[in-house]
Amino acid sequence: MIFRQLFDPESSTYTYLIADTILKEAVLVDPVLEKVTRDRQLLEELGLTLKYCLETHIHADHITGSGKLRDMTGCLMIVPENANIPCADGLFENGEILRLGNVIIEAIATPGHTDSHLAYLLNQKAVLTGDALFIRGCGRTDFQSGDAGTLYDSVTQRLFTLPNETLVYPGHDYQGHTVSTIGEEKQWNARFVGRNRRDFIKFMNNLNLPHPKKMMEAVPANKRCGNV
Repeated sequence: MIFRQLFDPESSTYTYLIADTILKEAVLVDPVLEKVTRDRQLLEELGLTLKYCLETHIHADHITGSGKLRDMTGCLMIVPENANIPCADGLFENGEILRLGNVIIEAIATPGHTDSHLAYLLNQKAVLTGDALFIRGCGRTDFQSGDAGTLYDSVTQRLFTLPNETLVYPGHDYQGHTVSTIGEEKQWNARFVGRNRRDFIKFMNNLNLPHPKKMMEAVPANKRCGNV
């Protein structure tokens, strides 16, 4: 399996490239519009055909590159069920599996940051957690129908129940981290360690964070597959 972690410094977003080495077919998870040229060049350098762009959720801090990549390559744009993106090519449901040769990607419903959110489990060894779980943190829950209690349930019941050695690759990082494990996050993630569901809800509801700078532009654009 080919696996690459790509970074957009403006939005602190990670994009992930996953591909089968025999079929030379690839998936991009959470591409960023401004980084489409970079991603396309990497695909060409590695001799890969882009088959799918997967979204973990409707983003508020950047505009997706999935629509532009679809226009360039003919790939399919797949979004979480209930994401309400009519221009997408398909929906991914909890437990659904996408196969590319020896690459197996399983969708895990992890709502809470938004009301429609997926994590992606790769070959039972690594999980792309989107904005549900960060390294030593988690996504906010104060807009896009987010719900702190729902996020707590998603993380503790669906992510923290994965094997401890499962690698954690988040959708964002603001501290310079690149990868963690489920075991590490269960032990050291201060958002969850020592907090029950009620404590977590109270904490999340009092973060008082400013809205993402691109929110008013990004959310409607992403509902149109990145069409600004």
